[in-house]
Amino acid sequence: MTTPQAPSTPDQTWGAAPAPGTPPRPARSPGRKIAAGAVAAVIVAGGGAAIWAASSSSAATDAQAGPGGMPGGAGALGSALHGEYVSSDGNGGYVTKIMQTGEVTELSATSLTAKSDDGFSKTYTITSDQATGLATGDTVTVVATESGSTATATSVTDGESGGQGRPPGSGQGTPPSGAPTQTG
Repeated sequence: MTTPQAPSTPDQTWGAAPAPGTPPRPARSPGRKIAAGAVAAVIVAGGGAAIWAASSSSAATDAQAGPGGMPGGAGALGSALHGEYVSSDGNGGYVTKIMQTGEVTELSATSLTAKSDDGFSKTYTITSDQATGLATGDTVTVVATESGSTATATSVTDGESGGQGRPPGSGQGTPPSGAPTQTG
């Protein structure tokens, strides 16, 4: 037994007018258009924040608001204990960065070991300036670059917030010229 086939129609070329007798495609509802616009706006804002964070001239900017450059980090990374991400090195290349929030378990003028609540522990090379004011038992947020097995801190922020929630320009680096500013 055979199944009847629909009459064949010539192949349509993309962008060509629909074949005669073809019903028009229904228009998208205003709600779907608004939702698509909102998604696009979030993507653009996140990309702009990432570009701003990656292009800042201050190493302390890395900890200003966590990965993504927004308070709380991109998609609530503000509660992240540790992780890795890749960003531009400003010279056409890329660099792997590490972010960790945890308790200082060992501290010297040249190194800091932090242990996160989930047990993850990592040792970072630091400068004596970064060690100033810190003590074993403090909670810190560290942002570091990794090369081989060495993680070198680019910023160490005392406190669980890791400097999050501060507006751009509040002592944690300066946004590039033309970047949006926060007032109020």
